[in-house]
Amino acid sequence: MLVRVLLGLPKASWRRRVQGLLAERSVITSCVAPGEALLDRLERSSSDLVILARSELPEDPSAMAGTVAQIRQLPDRPELIVLVDRDNPAMRAALLSAGVLAVVDQGLPEDVLGDTLRTLIRRRREDAQRSLRAERAEDQCRLSDFVSKSPTMELFLEVVSRVVPSSSSLLVLGETGVGKERLARAIHAEGPRAKAPFLAVNCAALPEGLLETELFGHEEGAFTGATRARRGYFELAHRGTIFLDEIGELPPHLQVKLLRVLQERRIQPIGGETSVGVDVRVMAASNRDVVADMRAGKFRADLYYRLGVVTLTVPPLRERREDIPTLVESYLEHFRVRLARPVVGIEPAALEALTSYPWPGNVRELINVLERAVLLSSGPRITLGDLPPETRAGFLTPPSAEGASAHDPSPRGSALLAMPWQEARLRALESFERTYLEALLQACGGRIGEAARRAQINPRFLYDKMRQLGLRKEGFRRPASSAASRE
Repeated sequence: MLVRVLLGLPKASWRRRVQGLLAERSVITSCVAPGEALLDRLERSSSDLVILARSELPEDPSAMAGTVAQIRQLPDRPELIVLVDRDNPAMRAALLSAGVLAVVDQGLPEDVLGDTLRTLIRRRREDAQRSLRAERAEDQCRLSDFVSKSPTMELFLEVVSRVVPSSSSLLVLGETGVGKERLARAIHAEGPRAKAPFLAVNCAALPEGLLETELFGHEEGAFTGATRARRGYFELAHRGTIFLDEIGELPPHLQVKLLRVLQERRIQPIGGETSVGVDVRVMAASNRDVVADMRAGKFRADLYYRLGVVTLTVPPLRERREDIPTLVESYLEHFRVRLARPVVGIEPAALEALTSYPWPGNVRELINVLERAVLLSSGPRITLGDLPPETRAGFLTPPSAEGASAHDPSPRGSALLAMPWQEARLRALESFERTYLEALLQACGGRIGEAARRAQINPRFLYDKMRQLGLRKEGFRRPASSAASRE
């Protein structure tokens, strides 16, 4: 992250000297204006470090301690460095006991003073980065989590391994739930920026006005209610990675601003008069067809090519079914420990049902299903009955005349015969509903109004039934060129 340093030094010669010593890309220095109260300035702006002359603090030890405490309790919890023009052991002890980070003799040689201040700044940056990682801590993601038996996934991971060491921008595409953010975190964790922050922003979850502030920050008075300056994610992610999820939802004017950041590697907070250089690796993700949006004029082509120096398209779970047993085993162990449940495995019929299911919600849906199953299971192994109806409906479809008979000893037939009449009837009904609605939505190109009209049912009932079965209208839409009309 960038470190903001506020100078409270009354002598112009001191200010020039310290600013010269701290002139580097990752440090932003500003000065308290003549006649401006230090605390007023700190309450309106963001600062990590305050470098003060001893004369700027009260002489009385208790008043001095009170001022230091007030500064340390501000939202950014800035650290204080006090410059003195003579060494006084009693004064040094009083300042340190009041909570000052360091007391530095401003008469030190240029190189020694510079090294001392830069060391203190580096310590502050490392503390802030540890704090950021702790605030946003999630399960540590590694590329080994994605080890796969699927040829499709193995080829994909081979490409991923080549982009890990670089700082090039990445565009991660894939359906909802395939693990785009988790992949981005793993790439960051194994790359050269691993010790710096990884900050994720969901571009679809924030209102347009707030999103600009979150990304780029703002100055005091930039808009109504901006009573103090605030840093954005790009500044906080300096030397690290920023992950822009749902990038396809970014408004046009923010697409322009993001493109400028990618080209110039500089940001300008809202209301700011100057830009600030940042060193950030940008990863973006979308579950939309960004190329189609670009051709339709909804997404800037120049931004697409800037973001997609390398484009990674994560395969959906249905295209790598070989990985489902391994994923099931891994997450069952995870939830067994986390939920303190005595579940040690899964029955073959239940595993076959999970392997056969199309997983429209991908790995995220699989995780939710397994957590539910572990929570509700009454025995040591997950059974077919512990799974949600939609995941076992296709598996329990009665055999056709061309297929196995009702006496078929295979898992499908035996699982069906093991159920009471009412439950078997319910499962057959669920299977019929899925087959019927999939065919209906396919015929209607995913248009809910048209599908409801053909089926002579209420559109709200159709929506509810689709949600129960895990069906999404987007999966049935035809290409724009062949669509006769839009809802």
